[in-house]
Amino acid sequence: MYAIIETGGKQYRVQEGDSIRVEKLNFVDGDTIKFDKVLLVANDSNLNVGKPYIDGAVVEAKVEKQGKNKKVVVFKYKPKKDYRNKKGHRQPYTQVKIEKIVC
Repeated sequence: MYAIIETGGKQYRVQEGDSIRVEKLNFVDGDTIKFDKVLLVANDSNLNVGKPYIDGAVVEAKVEKQGKNKKVVVFKYKPKKDYRNKKGHRQPYTQVKIEKIVC
């Protein structure tokens, strides 16, 4: 059994027991999150597709940790003009573990 959920403007294919990184959510480690924007739920035999979401379908997850990804360096320069600009960015994320898919 798997589901496709939407969070943070992105879509994720999840199964029970999966651990995924999503865009930062304002929860503390150990909190339980309910994702109600479920686009698709598939069992062994049937496939349930929402228009756009499935009514009553919920994916429950537990927050494992908050963190930041590796640094991405953005370096701009223009030759012969003495222009150099170096910036770094670390995108924050929330790691969640999928516990239950309810449909």
